[in-house]
Amino acid sequence: MLNLIKYGIVSILILSGINVNAQHQSSKSEIEKITETLMNYIDGTANGEPDKVRKAFHPDFNLYLVTKEDSLRIWKGKDYIGGIEQGKKSNRIGRIISIDFENDAAIAKAEILVPNWRVFIDYFLLLKYEGSWKIVHKSYTWREIPK
Repeated sequence: MLNLIKYGIVSILILSGINVNAQHQSSKSEIEKITETLMNYIDGTANGEPDKVRKAFHPDFNLYLVTKEDSLRIWKGKDYIGGIEQGKKSNRIGRIISIDFENDAAIAKAEILVPNWRVFIDYFLLLKYEGSWKIVHKSYTWREIPK
């Protein structure tokens, strides 16, 4: 009877390990998809590719920031993308800091360095619908780079 219990426990542990691994593989795939969406934004803004940026965002997204005057500014996403000139590279270096997701909802943080000026910190809310991840909300702040 003791051997049967040991066998049962070992079987459960083995199957649990397979299940955890399967979840990890699924998570990695979703992380890669979210990363691709975020990189469309980062690369598109750095390289003057408005279509790439547009691909990253939901058509009705807005950007939010608190101004130096301590008021809330809401910027229409269409206006933001409209300000990106095709082919005009900007001096921006972006990197993803973190991604967290559950099912079809995710949050992410990115840092955008504009040398000799500012470091922008972007916070994103992403949703997965119709098979792809889209940024539906972006809030950001910045800090000046000491000169």
